[in-house]
Amino acid sequence: MVVGEKDAAGLTKLELQIMQVIWRRGASSVAEVQEGLEQELAYTTVQTMLNILERKGKLKRRLKGRAYIYSAVVTESRAVGHAVRDLVDRMFGGSSEELVMSLVKSRQLDPEKLAELSRRLKEEE
Repeated sequence: MVVGEKDAAGLTKLELQIMQVIWRRGASSVAEVQEGLEQELAYTTVQTMLNILERKGKLKRRLKGRAYIYSAVVTESRAVGHAVRDLVDRMFGGSSEELVMSLVKSRQLDPEKLAELSRRLKEEE
């Protein structure tokens, strides 16, 4: 995936990585987000991306001393839910069963994993 490409949640790959740092660490400064990223990025690049996410409504910021502190407006579970719904709608015609069958056919989901998922579903009910 190219940096500018959107994933199913409507975030670029880099935006998603930044959101994951904030979800993991909580409210963070630009320097803290920069430190939490796996790839090395310039401070100004991280700052620009945080400002873009703030304008998109994914983050909010508050001034603390001389630095902005960014925190998530969108929860990780909500973003994941949106991404999964979008994927199912776009790739599988809205059928979650087709998604599961695709995982089985591609051998990413075997009978043991299916049994475990079935057990977990029963526990949820």
